[in-house]
Amino acid sequence: MTKTIQAIRGMNDYLPSDTSVYQYVENRIKKVLLSYGFSEIRLPVIEPTILFTHAIGDITDVVEKEMYTFNDRRGKSVTLRPEGTAGCVRAGISNGLLYNQEQRLWYMGPMFRYERPQKGRYRQFYQIGAEIFGLQGPDIDADLIMMTARFWKILGISDCIHLELNSIGSLESRKHYNHAIIRLLEKNVQVLDEDCKRRMYSNPLRVLDTKNPAIQALLDNIPPIKNYLDDESYEHFNKLCRLLDITGISYHVNQRLVRGLDYYNNTVFEWVTNSLGAQGTICAGGRYDCLVKLLGGRHTPAIGFAIGLERLVLLVQKTFPEITKPQSIDLYLIAVGKGTEHAMLLLSENLRNELPELKIIQNFGGGNFRKQFSRAHKYGARFVLILGESEIAHHHCIIKNLCNGKQQIVPLSQASYIIRLLLNISKK
Repeated sequence: MTKTIQAIRGMNDYLPSDTSVYQYVENRIKKVLLSYGFSEIRLPVIEPTILFTHAIGDITDVVEKEMYTFNDRRGKSVTLRPEGTAGCVRAGISNGLLYNQEQRLWYMGPMFRYERPQKGRYRQFYQIGAEIFGLQGPDIDADLIMMTARFWKILGISDCIHLELNSIGSLESRKHYNHAIIRLLEKNVQVLDEDCKRRMYSNPLRVLDTKNPAIQALLDNIPPIKNYLDDESYEHFNKLCRLLDITGISYHVNQRLVRGLDYYNNTVFEWVTNSLGAQGTICAGGRYDCLVKLLGGRHTPAIGFAIGLERLVLLVQKTFPEITKPQSIDLYLIAVGKGTEHAMLLLSENLRNELPELKIIQNFGGGNFRKQFSRAHKYGARFVLILGESEIAHHHCIIKNLCNGKQQIVPLSQASYIIRLLLNISKK
């Protein structure tokens, strides 16, 4: 007997009961993206490994530990994308989208990182990301953050998510801050864990992310990063904060908020919830003004973000448990008697032509009235349309409301019109 084949750990199946919620969330986010002038770009799942080592940085957890990298049949090193920004920049450069142009692009799809699977954190996970190229002022930073705030508003979760904000300055000012971190760590190397010792010289800014209480207490002795910002970065951040104040977007300046990816500069932000335990970051983003040039293009200012869909869906489901209920069917078609199946096939297609917005399912597999009604209830149908031999002979059908039990006999020629009235659907 063949052993049952299981999915790879951390790479999950999304069943119809799951995908209906994902579609609910995704469609609302897409609607907002379109209203802000973003256009969709679809990117390869596999990219040359060098794209990520150049963009993300060799000395990062993503590159060192988490990437799915292998050689193709020609011996070229390729990688399943761990994030979307690098691929979006590569596509922009390759297709001439970025030079002397403003671009607003969004994408959605699976990303891959080899991490210990947890709820809301998987090895194959889904993101919606958006990138803006060609604009560098704090006003576009504010606009992007305001758009993300609109996501939460339209999803009804604004009260359980908050914004954390920081500036990590220019690459040059960050070097000075890194030196300050290194000096502090060198004086206290005896209390460092192995992870912080490894990062101390290769990526000292990432030490600020440590969850080790002893090292967190040690880091309280270092001045905040704002003390090391150059004048331009300082002014950029102050203007951003003033714009958010004017627009009523609440935020908390978190001096420990940094980025594990090397390409970020100046503004960084995260939308965080306390409702999901340790996996609290729903959306993370920031500026990366040097990445386009780093990957072979001309200097192009840029800012973007990515939303972890698994965590966002978990938060929406926790806030609105009723959303997990199966989506109901608007109309279930029942046919009983000789020759009625053929007539129902024709009627069902006519109804779909007239009412394309409805969810309509026709009974198949026969069965008496009771069995067919049972199937209609199983689908959660709101109305049933019944077609029997007598109905065909007299050119009418029966429409029954399964919520209140009321039914009426209507001419077949008026079936779509009556259904439209019953469901209160305006004709487009």
